[in-house]
Amino acid sequence: MPVPPPVRAASVNAPGGAAWPELEVARWQASRDTLHLWTQVVGKVRLALMPMVNHWWQVPLYVTARGLTTSLMPVGSRGLEMTFDFDRHLLDIRTTDGGERQVELRPRSVADFYAEVMGRLAELAVQVNILPRPVEVPEAIPFPADERHASYDPEYVHRFWLSLVHAHRVLSRFRARFLGKASPVHFFWGAFDLAVTRFSGRRAPRHPGGVPNCADWVMHEAYSHELSSCGYWPGGTEEGSFYAYAYPEPPGFRDWPVQPPGARYEPALGEFLLPYRLVRRAEDPEGTLLSFLQSSYEAAAVLGSWDRAGLEREAV
Repeated sequence: MPVPPPVRAASVNAPGGAAWPELEVARWQASRDTLHLWTQVVGKVRLALMPMVNHWWQVPLYVTARGLTTSLMPVGSRGLEMTFDFDRHLLDIRTTDGGERQVELRPRSVADFYAEVMGRLAELAVQVNILPRPVEVPEAIPFPADERHASYDPEYVHRFWLSLVHAHRVLSRFRARFLGKASPVHFFWGAFDLAVTRFSGRRAPRHPGGVPNCADWVMHEAYSHELSSCGYWPGGTEEGSFYAYAYPEPPGFRDWPVQPPGARYEPALGEFLLPYRLVRRAEDPEGTLLSFLQSSYEAAAVLGSWDRAGLEREAV
């Protein structure tokens, strides 16, 4: 299979590769929605193969130097890893006994992508049964029947990956400030967002559920304990958004003076939003984003009476 050359958009890379890329949602929304569903196909393989972990931490993907990976998954006595390579625009499938297959990332339907992925896994003697339809989306078209979503713009997908690299760096730095229970910085393919979550250590009231095409018991496990969560989602504003929320939301949370100027509480989502564009254009993007992450966490921790002395460490 010929390997397409990596995409290099001069407009999104400063010397040293330091620039946060422009990422207008309207310019790549069709590709974003298709890629979202492709990550669900791969994510469901991970869900089927990995043992259950609290809060569904066994199912997300992880940012890599090339894209997004499942990390190593058990298949009998072997291991399997599936990686979206947004540099070469391939889904790279490898097993620990030397097996290797690739699926090309190009304009193609979800049905076509799903069929090839399952076929390549079968060639590697990987037998896995997944529920072949998406979750957490308003309309859950089964993967084998989805001919509607078939877009792939390699330049914008490459930009999205670069935005994940930047967000991952800052979220990782923010996570390091917390001594208590905290999630990895991981990519949830259900909502298509990069997230990190801190926990107070106390149980939470039962989550009401109601997420589209997602069983309520999934949310009960995800939100079993009090939390403050934040992340990056390529939606909500013109170029995507950083977000922050608390569960349960303490009284006064939505009125907290979250920084920087430009951050706002969105009642329809129950979250604070900070436009990605505002961060990208800031003189100090990392400092701007950290101010949002820290101040929104403080809203949850102060108003929720968290044991801050026991849970926090000096900022790094």
